[in-house]
Amino acid sequence: MLLHLPTKTVTDDDIAQLAASPLHPLTLADLVKHGRPPLTAEQLFDSANFTLAILPARLAHRIQSLRNLPYIVVSNPHVSKIHGNYLHSLSTLLPWAEKRVESLEDEIRFTEVMADLVHTHANTISILARGFLEARRYISPQEVTRFLDEHLRARIGTRLIAEQHIALHMSSQPHNELCQDDEKGQSNASSDGEPKSSFIGVIDTELRPADIVRHCENMVSEICELKYGVRPRIVITGEPDYAFAHIPMHLEYIITELLKNAFRATVERGMEREPIEVTIAPLPETPVPSSPLPPTPAPPAAANPAPHGGEDAAITNEDQGNADRASKTEPMLQKEARTPARRRAATANIRPLERSTPGVTIRIRDRGGGISPANYSRIWEYSFTTFNEDDARASLHGGGGGGGGHPLDALSAISGPGGDAGNPTGSSLAGLGYGLPLGRAYAEYFGGGIAVQSLWGWGTDVYLSLRGVGKVD
Repeated sequence: MLLHLPTKTVTDDDIAQLAASPLHPLTLADLVKHGRPPLTAEQLFDSANFTLAILPARLAHRIQSLRNLPYIVVSNPHVSKIHGNYLHSLSTLLPWAEKRVESLEDEIRFTEVMADLVHTHANTISILARGFLEARRYISPQEVTRFLDEHLRARIGTRLIAEQHIALHMSSQPHNELCQDDEKGQSNASSDGEPKSSFIGVIDTELRPADIVRHCENMVSEICELKYGVRPRIVITGEPDYAFAHIPMHLEYIITELLKNAFRATVERGMEREPIEVTIAPLPETPVPSSPLPPTPAPPAAANPAPHGGEDAAITNEDQGNADRASKTEPMLQKEARTPARRRAATANIRPLERSTPGVTIRIRDRGGGISPANYSRIWEYSFTTFNEDDARASLHGGGGGGGGHPLDALSAISGPGGDAGNPTGSSLAGLGYGLPLGRAYAEYFGGGIAVQSLWGWGTDVYLSLRGVGKVD
């Protein structure tokens, strides 16, 4: 149970000022720059202050975005609840906005605020889906897609920043205890015999896509067997032993959604005897100059893609340019202005890993008959029109039997990494059309993507590309 958290009344001026703050991109390098756990107290403070500098403006942008919707849509109780949740989270952060985290006691309390934020927004996607489903007659599908695409991408970053600090905090607790025991002569009581964790917060620096595929296969197979009585099999080709640095929750969500589509198409086409082929192809390493620091600050990410490989390669905070952008507060900008140029360049080159992990492309190939030309152009929409009015009403009231896929069942499937309850499979293979566009949002967030090639009447190839953190010392 969380302790009572101090709050501050959020005014319209607070929201307007924060929403007008300058923007900068968030990268994987930002998340690992504080080092490998267990962190020192100073490193934990740096992580907390970095988190504090970014989140208030992000929350203000989301509040502003919700207020820009038509009033009748915002008046919907589900959408209004999300608006209230963002106001609550901002009210718990504002008491910290005028100070820095400089003690372990403050860091612990700040971590409680982050835990409250994650808990408060745990069901954001499913609640928004219900709200837009109820208000669909008052807002066009194009407006819904545009809003959700922006909102869900921003939510990925907000949740990720909070969860990263929580994970760093939790993995550093033994270190803090050892530091406290050091004065008592117990500093040698470390876990020298234990293998070093591959995690830096929520990022796994030795993530094996093949392991994620097998894990997701087991979950989706059970759903498929419950619904259809059969379970297609998966064959993994390419380089199944390849590992790179990424966020397991994100990859698990994406793979789950892609396998659900492939399994459903394969079974409904009657091709369950044909295996679904998953090919894992590491991205090639590109040699880069050996100079560890650029002579001048790097240009914007879009014009200067991150280098991969090379003995002295370094990745900068401006690389991997994801579309979602975080906000810098005025104190951060003033601090940067006082920082010598070469020191800024040095801190921009993040070197947390031991070897190059440029990224991977995963192809999922099925014999499920492909996607019809009529539906192909709509696969990236957050669509609510797959089900008829009776199904929609049943989903809104939690009704419906077990005879088919219902929208509400699918809402539990858009969970996990930036979704909701941590169960990425849900109870049905059907859905509201959130799975594929949300999966693409996760892939694109750090410079990857999803491409779909359909051969109508035969099958579908889906290409998932993901970028790692890059080689650093």
